[in-house]
Amino acid sequence: MFKMMSMFTAAALCAALLAACASAAPSNAEREAAEAEAAAQAALAAMDGGGRDLSSSGAPSGGAGSGGAAAQGGAAAQSGASSPVTARPAWVDNPSAVYPRSRFVAAVGYGPGRAQAEADALAKIVGIFGQAVQAELHTTTSYSEAIRSGVIQVSESTAVQNAITTSAQMDTLVGAEIAGNWFDTRNNIHYAVAVMENERTSVLYADLIRSNERIISDLVNMTPQVRNSLDGFARLRLAAAIADVNRMYGNVLTVIGNTRGINPAALQTGNDFRIAAADVIRTIPVGIVVTGDQDNRIRNAFDGVITRAGFRSGQDNSRYVMRVSYNSSRVDLPGQQNQFVRFELSARLEHAAEGNSGLFTHPMISGREGHLTIAEAEQRALRTAERRITEEFEVAFRNYLDNLITVKRN
Repeated sequence: MFKMMSMFTAAALCAALLAACASAAPSNAEREAAEAEAAAQAALAAMDGGGRDLSSSGAPSGGAGSGGAAAQGGAAAQSGASSPVTARPAWVDNPSAVYPRSRFVAAVGYGPGRAQAEADALAKIVGIFGQAVQAELHTTTSYSEAIRSGVIQVSESTAVQNAITTSAQMDTLVGAEIAGNWFDTRNNIHYAVAVMENERTSVLYADLIRSNERIISDLVNMTPQVRNSLDGFARLRLAAAIADVNRMYGNVLTVIGNTRGINPAALQTGNDFRIAAADVIRTIPVGIVVTGDQDNRIRNAFDGVITRAGFRSGQDNSRYVMRVSYNSSRVDLPGQQNQFVRFELSARLEHAAEGNSGLFTHPMISGREGHLTIAEAEQRALRTAERRITEEFEVAFRNYLDNLITVKRN
């Protein structure tokens, strides 16, 4: 009934305006009044739920909400803000006119396209929560990957888990949603409004923090044998990532003003667990076995990689072994005065105690070097292999350790 009355009122208003235009040219004051009335009607239509639903319009992603935080919260049920109305919605200039600060966090973005406007709005809503949240947003990558891959489960709701992974991909916060879009045809600018409903956000984030704390407790509760292994290292690294996310969630609750009994300042930090992980890795010896080496040069290069990563140098019978193969062979190139050598280098970290199961394998490194003599060509090949072990393998190995959330065997 209210929607029908709103539509009737809007139609009557349009008829009255057309009649006024037919009788006389409007003055500036009349024109401003008409624009203000149109904006009010647009806001009324939005609040009444009129317009096109973004979730079913083939539009760009509506954000990282958890089951419609904006769509179910009073004034936030405003898919009408994305209706193809010509009047400028009130939220474009003042989002709090439609989304009162007492109930919502809202931000308006704009850009040459709809996708850019939505991304800008989602970024700006993150900015409202300050530098602490912005700086920690990047820490959600490992956390969301652990959820996506099924390593951890933070909620029985699939929608909530999907919202977490989506928010990480979009560099925004869980619960942030695009509630409206408007295209300024005169200036060719798209506008979007992103919102978070305070009540729903505080419930969601408090639940996630408590769930994350239980997961952290389970991760760090391990026997000494498990702790002093790559599995233990991975568990502590994942605990660090989850703790970072909890601190960010706590900061969001602080800004919203409802922590629901959680003390954000008392939450553990990721650094607590990263320090513990570094202590663990120093107890782990890694052996290096090289076939085809010359004067231990390849072995020494890999030993440097291992020790710089924090491991101890181990023996061939260590629990973990870096198995390396280096091979060089002469290459005949017709019409060339120089002699050429081709080399191939492969490396794989194995768990010797588990039947040499592979933990980390680097793509083969290969190349060709030449010189007047075959001996010098071989020396050049060795120097190139040493350099690429540092430039390529070491970078990939450190990236593997930095992103290790579970030890996968292959």
